[in-house]
Amino acid sequence: MVMRKTTIYLTERTELRMRRASKRLGKSRAEIARAALDEFLDRAERTGALPPSVGMGENPAVDAADYEDRLARDWRPR
Repeated sequence: MVMRKTTIYLTERTELRMRRASKRLGKSRAEIARAALDEFLDRAERTGALPPSVGMGENPAVDAADYEDRLARDWRPR
């Protein structure tokens, strides 16, 4: 895997939290930053790619009433 160096600016609070997490988890700050960024980007791609209704008919574990509640709670017109 090729790594490329980049620079980010952090608030003092975020940098302190990152340092503490690094010590607690035994991971480098770079590892923590990569994991956090990957998680954020994965979530952004999932939620922005397709509406939540796509594929719902293929999941027998999802009850229609649950889906209706989810739509009422989370749906926002664009």
